[in-house]
Amino acid sequence: VQLVESGGGLVQPGGSLRLSCVASGTFFVINRMGWYRQAPGNQRELVGSVTSGGTTKLSDSVEGRFSVARDNAENTVYLQMTNLEPEDTAVYYCNADVIAPEGYDEYWGPGTQVTVSS
Repeated sequence: VQLVESGGGLVQPGGSLRLSCVASGTFFVINRMGWYRQAPGNQRELVGSVTSGGTTKLSDSVEGRFSVARDNAENTVYLQMTNLEPEDTAVYYCNADVIAPEGYDEYWGPGTQVTVSS
C-alpha cells in the first residue's frame, strides 16, 4: 500500500491550499484516513481525520480554518486549508489504517511541505 501526497507549496498568510493524498496498491478496506504535520523541532501532531463513514475530527488549532474530506471511490483524502498562518508551516503527512492481504496496518505518505510566509 502506498500513500502519495500532493498540493503543498508556499503561500502567503491568509491564503489557502488544498492537499490531496491517494492510496494505491492491493487492499480490502481503508478505515480511517488522516493528516498529520510536523514542524522543525516539534513532534508530529494530528491535524484531522475522517472515517470511512465520513465522520471527521479536527485538532483545536485548525478548527474553523481547515476541513478534511475523502472520496472512497478514489481512495483519496483531502485537506482544505484556509486562512493559513505562519504557524501552519510544516511537513504534512497522510496516514491511513488499511486492511490488506498482509493484515491490518497503518501506512504513511512521504510528506509534502507547506510553507506559510510573506
